[in-house]
Amino acid sequence: MVEATGLQRGPARPLLVYDGDCAFCTRSVEVIRARIRPDVDFQPGQGLDLAAFGLTRQQVDRAVQWVGTDGSRAAGAQAFARMLSRAGRPWRLTGRVMAVPPVSWLAAAVYRLIANNRQRMPGATAACAVPLPERR
Repeated sequence: MVEATGLQRGPARPLLVYDGDCAFCTRSVEVIRARIRPDVDFQPGQGLDLAAFGLTRQQVDRAVQWVGTDGSRAAGAQAFARMLSRAGRPWRLTGRVMAVPPVSWLAAAVYRLIANNRQRMPGATAACAVPLPERR
């Protein structure tokens, strides 16, 4: 189990938090671990003390979340870019390029398109649907 090391700092190793109820997300993490092998920990948001990492259930339900060892956070495409930048070649370069405009804008749009439609992706189930924001 990954634990937060303090309010000012993050976990001992960078952490990527994903929606463990989503079959598409879980399968994606399995593929990333096996093929890309970044130097990060992966944990489903379910069962984690999200508040200890400065995260909410809504954030994890909407997008993958990055928590750096320095306590820095990123979501969605930027979290994915940071994760890739902790892998070997060619993934490290891909992650760095994804973090720079205008590529970062395109990466964010593609990430959002996939995240909003993840229940339609191969291997997905109805549980993969991104919850709609509450209306007030």
